[in-house]
Amino acid sequence: MIVAALLAPIALVAVIWSTGAALAVAGGLALGLVFGLFVLRRDEPGPKAALRPRRADGTRRVLVVANQTLSGRALRTEILGRSRQGRTELRVVCPALNSKIKHWTNEEDQARVDARDRLEQLLSALRAEGFEATGDIGDDDPVQAMEDALRLFPADEVIISTHPAGRSNWLEHDVVNRAQDRFDLPVTHVVVDLERERAGAEASPS
Repeated sequence: MIVAALLAPIALVAVIWSTGAALAVAGGLALGLVFGLFVLRRDEPGPKAALRPRRADGTRRVLVVANQTLSGRALRTEILGRSRQGRTELRVVCPALNSKIKHWTNEEDQARVDARDRLEQLLSALRAEGFEATGDIGDDDPVQAMEDALRLFPADEVIISTHPAGRSNWLEHDVVNRAQDRFDLPVTHVVVDLERERAGAEASPS
């Protein structure tokens, strides 16, 4: 039936106009078919990553998602508080976000370098505190970055760190609420005011 449906317009064009026009129609239909198959294959879901089994020793797994606020004291204080709940394993995901303009320039590479530096500094500090801590740069979309991480790191809780309202791109895009709706996990939102933290550090006596 599909073959007949494709051949019918070609034959009709050949009868009404010419063989050349029929060949042109045939070529257009072939290109359309190839493109359609390509799109369908692209949209096919890939194989799901195998989930790591939950720890049998009672270790609590916490997924931390942050970008520029990785260096904030408020976030570190929130994470350190988890140590009172027993042994904790941390996975830190840092989406390297860029504006649409920067996305098409070399500035994106610099954003990833800066994100990697902040990530490594936080991981080093957390390990020094006795945490099992790993991390990586995630997808540009924070919620997608969470989903990717949870496939390999079945967390018991998610901590999302943002700038204050009015200065947070993530809050403008409703990242916290989207995460709460998508994942069946407790989601803790930590607001990090880097400007206030820096001002406080400068005002404190040396």
